[in-house]
Amino acid sequence: METSKRLYRSDTDKMLGGVCGGIAEYFDLDPTLVRVGYILLSVFTAFSGVLAYFVLWIIMPNKKV
Repeated sequence: METSKRLYRSDTDKMLGGVCGGIAEYFDLDPTLVRVGYILLSVFTAFSGVLAYFVLWIIMPNKKV
């Protein structure tokens, strides 16, 4: 039986909303690298990443343990 991988906000590794932590868990990466990448992306796109973060915060479900 194959289990599908789902993208959730992180409950254990979160600083604000758990979006970067959830992305890091999904791709099996270090959350710090995802956060640094997010900051760089936000700075180089005139802070449109901030809007993307809040949209993801709204649409990504919490992980139900």
